[in-house]
Amino acid sequence: MGRFTDIFPGIAKPLIAMAHVPALPGTPLYDADLGMNGLLDAVRRDVEVLCDAGFDAILFCNENDRPYRLNAGLADAAALSRVVAHAHPTDRPYGVDYLWDPRCALAVSVATDARFMREVVSGTWESDMGLWSPDAGEVLRERRRLDRSDLGIFMNVTPEFASAIGQRSAADVARSTAVSSLPDAILVSGPMAGAEPAVSTVASVRDAVPADLPVLLNTGAKAATIAGYLPHADGCVVGSDLKVDGHTWNPVDPDRARRFIDAARSA
Repeated sequence: MGRFTDIFPGIAKPLIAMAHVPALPGTPLYDADLGMNGLLDAVRRDVEVLCDAGFDAILFCNENDRPYRLNAGLADAAALSRVVAHAHPTDRPYGVDYLWDPRCALAVSVATDARFMREVVSGTWESDMGLWSPDAGEVLRERRRLDRSDLGIFMNVTPEFASAIGQRSAADVARSTAVSSLPDAILVSGPMAGAEPAVSTVASVRDAVPADLPVLLNTGAKAATIAGYLPHADGCVVGSDLKVDGHTWNPVDPDRARRFIDAARSA
């Protein structure tokens, strides 16, 4: 828990807001009329709204680079690095997620001085992107090689758009990941962005791993339901519920962002 508490000192249950990046250059949904400058302005605006609402950290993610792929290119890493460097807050931690290449997330994190990254780092999965086998050993060794021992690696053990190869429960996967892959936090997700896991799944994962290893709700956090999750989670990542009409790829709605903060803090 050392890295996690260093990132969030004195914060009992951090609330991490997603800065969903519009489609980057070269991806099918990239808006050439908006261009990189318009894209940067849109992300910056969302980050300012989220910070004003009171979130403890911001997590940048290439959410609209659909269809996702498992191996990022040089242009992908360069574009996401430019976004994070341009839009990151200066008064609270920020992190990086690249869907779905942990090596890219690590590279962008190092280039932009991010404090944490979020990824699927271990296991083998059947997914919308095909068969998926990330390598935790490679990622953690690269963190060491790049001299970023302070960078928190938050590991998703129930990835969206995928299911495990094998019969282990989420709790069993989390229990072994805690030992074999050295996560700085465990993340529990629903079947896709904006979809929540069962409360019982989060509770079972929390019970399965050591008390000093944080477990976060990773998708599906909503103002209306967050009170049911926080007794079992050490914080959460939230994105879709903060958007206009609750739609993942819309801009952040200031009223919905404040409503979520109020619901989570009161819970």
